[in-house]
Amino acid sequence: MKVEPTELPGVLLLTPRVFRDERGFFLESYNAREISAAGLPTDFVQDNHSRSAAGVVRGFHYQLIHPQGKLVRVARGAVFGVVLDIRVGSPTFGRHSAYQLDDDQHQMVWIPPGFAHGFCTLVDGTDVVYKCTDFYAPDDDRGVLWNDPDLGVPWPVVTPTVSAKDATYLPLRAPRSDLPRYQP
Repeated sequence: MKVEPTELPGVLLLTPRVFRDERGFFLESYNAREISAAGLPTDFVQDNHSRSAAGVVRGFHYQLIHPQGKLVRVARGAVFGVVLDIRVGSPTFGRHSAYQLDDDQHQMVWIPPGFAHGFCTLVDGTDVVYKCTDFYAPDDDRGVLWNDPDLGVPWPVVTPTVSAKDATYLPLRAPRSDLPRYQP
């Protein structure tokens, strides 16, 4: 597996080996030894799977009390994904790293706890699957406004479909006390 750093410390892009032939392809979507060798945790406790129509934006989501590390991949379709550093006091606070994941390259992104995550689906029927290091806690569900103008995220759609919840989140720099603290 190839492991590449992104603009944000700790956020990694992982590319598995894909074996292709006339029948299709084979890859290991998860291998604890390789993930551990990359310095990532292997104690995932929950797998999530979402399917979305083209042009759906989900995010920016995070949990404060039960922060989740996430290993994200696209099983079908394609997404424009964004990881946002929301850790107060971090040297990269408010910066984001954007990437594209799809069902051809089979790359994954590692999102450490303390970062918010969002994505926009580029293809109808896109399936996003991700492993989490902590359980989802509905009372701990938090977010940052997906189209916060201060973030400068170049979303690839003009009028996306966004949930009512995601549309009501506050901008990152709004007065708020629900952001994690940077711990070097």
